[in-house]
Amino acid sequence: MLLTPHSQSTTPTRRRRTAAALLASAISVCLVAAAAPVVPLGIGDRLFPHLGNPGYDVASYDLSFTYPGNNSEPLRAVTTIDAWTTADLDRVNLDFAHGTVQAVEVDGEPAQYRTAGEDLVITPEDSVSDGNWMRITVRHTSDPGPAKGREGGWVRTADGLAMANQADAAHLVFPCNDHPSDKAMFTIRVTAPDGHTAVANGLPAPVEKSGGSTTWTYRTKHPMATELTQVSIGRSTVLHRTGPHGLPVRDVVPTEHRKTLEPWLAKTAGQIAWMESKVGRYPFETYGLLVADVSTGFQLETQTLSLFERELFTEPVYPSWYVESIMVHELAHQWFGNSVSPRTWSDLWLSEGHATWYEALYAEEEAGKPIRDRMKAAYGASDRWRAAGGPPAAPKAPDPGRKTDLFRPNVYDGAALVLYALRQEIGRPAFERLERAWVGRHQDNTATTADFVRLAAEISRRDLDGFFQGWLYGEKTPPMPGHPDWKPQAPAKPQAPAEQARPAQAGAR
Repeated sequence: MLLTPHSQSTTPTRRRRTAAALLASAISVCLVAAAAPVVPLGIGDRLFPHLGNPGYDVASYDLSFTYPGNNSEPLRAVTTIDAWTTADLDRVNLDFAHGTVQAVEVDGEPAQYRTAGEDLVITPEDSVSDGNWMRITVRHTSDPGPAKGREGGWVRTADGLAMANQADAAHLVFPCNDHPSDKAMFTIRVTAPDGHTAVANGLPAPVEKSGGSTTWTYRTKHPMATELTQVSIGRSTVLHRTGPHGLPVRDVVPTEHRKTLEPWLAKTAGQIAWMESKVGRYPFETYGLLVADVSTGFQLETQTLSLFERELFTEPVYPSWYVESIMVHELAHQWFGNSVSPRTWSDLWLSEGHATWYEALYAEEEAGKPIRDRMKAAYGASDRWRAAGGPPAAPKAPDPGRKTDLFRPNVYDGAALVLYALRQEIGRPAFERLERAWVGRHQDNTATTADFVRLAAEISRRDLDGFFQGWLYGEKTPPMPGHPDWKPQAPAKPQAPAEQARPAQAGAR
């Protein structure tokens, strides 16, 4: 995600199951016993303790939405979840908080259900034992209106809807295990009145027309975190082109702005080739931009179809080099954050720091904006960012009801500064080998800060524990290798919260 200024693989599955099993501790199993009260659960994420649920590992989601043709009525929806149990379950908790549940089935049999906090708590007729497949089907509504005290979920555009589910808002749209540690395959079906176009993550299947409506179906070929789900419904035009290696590139744009946007969209194939020259082959089955008439305050790296505000491209206030670097930021997330997802939300710096790094590197190589200058400015501000938002790998929790406050400068330029320091410390050749090895070793999986530290030591053949301890967890920014003259700058005055929430170089999530 970048903030905007306004004027089925066997190995990954096993690894996910292992992670889920570790999180499903004995106390979690007790909590789902039949005699226990109906309570919201979580997997104990430090920043979002009630997000996700123990006891199962989702393999796939099948989402069906029926759009009524306006944004004032809820969508009819059916969510089907296939999951592998990692504990004996008398109850199953799903994250779901902004819709009406009409019926629930477990393995084809009706099940009782209640709500607790932001959880849907399901009690099947028969308990489900550890090590078994289960299928949960929930018939529900999906409300496009704003959720009280919450951000994200469905976003109303000028002509329809889009999704912005980061960090914890997918469960405002559909029942799910809403934590990036539990990635899954997705099938998404959208039915809308004729005259609308629906696009979602992945590749399309043939459309079906019936009685004045059209149904579109999309399927992912790689696992995806719930926060990266995207569905666009509107009076849009879908543009097709070809990227490197014959990669299908599709863009979704408001029809009336197609001509203005086309020169920007034509840059994507070259940007993909540039990223491939840095870290290796693009990791998914397709890519493209979803350009929406919406004011969100950010761009978003939804998997295979990144969300952008139209004004980023049409307002003359933004110089072309800046716009292109923001496009690369979201593209870089397809490797860093989407293919290799953070195991916990404290690992967010691995996603945003890398996306910011390649954003800045692209600006240096393609527009002559030295990355050294940007990093020196970030170094000057780094102590302030750490005080306001925490060290890069130990960010402070966001305020209740404002979960996007997690996206502070410490995980953008502050985290990119860590990567710059690492390149200074181990040298450019080792750093570039590390980057390629990181996305290759953890493709379609999740990874932690500890995984990155271990790989950096392996690639560089050096003990880097002391280096990373200071740069990732220190209250103060360590000296910059090779630049002993760089000094932190004391703030001239206390920053307002709105200022603290902005990256140094304004950009995207």
